[in-house]
Amino acid sequence: MTTSPGRSDIRSALVALLTAAVTIAGVATLVTTIPAAEAAVPAAAVEDEGAGCAVPALPDGGSLPTIAKLPDPFTRLNGTRITSTSDWQCRRAEIKKLAERFVYGEKPAKPATVTGTVSSTTITVNVSHNGRSSSFSAKVELPSGSGPFPAVVVLGGFGADTAGIKAAGAAVINYDPYAVGKEGTPRNNKQGAFYSIYGASSSTGLLVAWAWGVSRIIDVIEQSNGSILRADATGVTGCSRFGKGAIVTGAFDQRIALTMPIESGSAGAPIFRGIPGEGAQSLSSAYGEQPWLGDAFGSFTGSPARLPVDTHELVAMVAPRGLFIMDNPHIANLGPKSASVAALGGAEVYKALGAGANITYWSDVQDGTHCANRPEWRTPLQQHIQKFLLRTGTAPGAIRISSRAAGNLAEWRDWQTPALTSTPPSSSTPSPSAPSTGSPSPSSPSSGSPSPSAPVPGAGCTATVSVNAWNGGFVATVKVTAGASGTNGWTVGMTVPAGATVTSSWNADRTGTSGAVQFSNVAYNGRIGAGQATEFGFQATGTAGPMTPTCSAS
Repeated sequence: MTTSPGRSDIRSALVALLTAAVTIAGVATLVTTIPAAEAAVPAAAVEDEGAGCAVPALPDGGSLPTIAKLPDPFTRLNGTRITSTSDWQCRRAEIKKLAERFVYGEKPAKPATVTGTVSSTTITVNVSHNGRSSSFSAKVELPSGSGPFPAVVVLGGFGADTAGIKAAGAAVINYDPYAVGKEGTPRNNKQGAFYSIYGASSSTGLLVAWAWGVSRIIDVIEQSNGSILRADATGVTGCSRFGKGAIVTGAFDQRIALTMPIESGSAGAPIFRGIPGEGAQSLSSAYGEQPWLGDAFGSFTGSPARLPVDTHELVAMVAPRGLFIMDNPHIANLGPKSASVAALGGAEVYKALGAGANITYWSDVQDGTHCANRPEWRTPLQQHIQKFLLRTGTAPGAIRISSRAAGNLAEWRDWQTPALTSTPPSSSTPSPSAPSTGSPSPSSPSSGSPSPSAPVPGAGCTATVSVNAWNGGFVATVKVTAGASGTNGWTVGMTVPAGATVTSSWNADRTGTSGAVQFSNVAYNGRIGAGQATEFGFQATGTAGPMTPTCSAS
């Protein structure tokens, strides 16, 4: 088996799972304890171990078949299945290319020149490539004791238990993703250090741009004298939109030893195929709210079953390195049921690689506040830091799924996990068989979101609204359906609940933030065919309540 220098062999034996159901505060929780491995698998020495793999031509986006169930992570693009742990490196490279092409946009290789400095308070990064340059910096907080320290990059400084991280013995690198990829920009005029190098019209979305920034921070740490921070012990975390960035960052840079996304929601951990049936933020909403996802994903917001890749394979891209997914079962808008399916599907790759003890998914929490520092996570957080960054611990992985939002992997797959050998396969290659394209539709996951409002007739269109709420805020998704004549433009009016304030909206222009608010189409979604529909959405602070939208068309 081929390994990176200093990287331990991955055992191929499947890890036994011991599963039990427990009841806490009247809510049943699925608890799966994964026996600890002898040692955590170290991070790779390079950003992309599969950079030299020969990846076949990718499928054409316009002719992709509809496959209702999750793609088989063990089946190559040529239709054959991997048989050895050493095959995973190049299979992962295929998944990476698919994810870049159809979901996130390309993450470029290391730029021509990366320089910078590391001090006890700051990291500076300077990048030059093809005649263009950019720079950014990040703040450093050291724990007590003497270094060099492992470090956890915290995206956005929001939701992460930084006190717990430092108490465990790791430094905190406070990284501002907006310096590298700014939100609030149109797709054809993206801004930030990444786009200063690769162009404002780059088709790469913000999540990969943010991941690129973390990779450049690691480059600078590698170049430093190592007296302050260790280059071989980096973690990444973030909550909400920064949780989306954290899981993408860990998937796309194999030097990251520990990836810890928190409540990442749509465009993060939840499987794309499951989001429409769960009542989570819709894919069109996530795509339109910010340019988080790559431009190419716009073709799949209404047909995720056409995607040749899904987020269980994003989870698998992290394997066999440390992964701790923290989720909130109380907010359906975050898609926790679909996130649990992604974790369970990705865990099958971990198990096949003999690294089942390196993945944890934890949605068994009592407080439903978005991005709260939860006592349930403090101990496993510190255990993961000890195991994967300090390399002094051996705590086992665990799957703790709240029954409030428990996904069922069996409903989403028609493939089985192979027993991979620990030696390279023989030179003979079986004849490829075409991947199945006729999988039956899965049972739709039940939705915990409120029922949509009844359509209110208007001049040429109708509108319905669905709301996902949490303590102190809510997200509303509004579906606009054209009448028999279609529309060339539309306007939706509604009165938001008393005390509520609209803070952001997507896929629509907005007039007003409270009381009677009016939304109208933007350039790309005003024309709707007869009987067809489009969606827009908004987020608000305050308490959710009934809203009755009216729709008029032009």
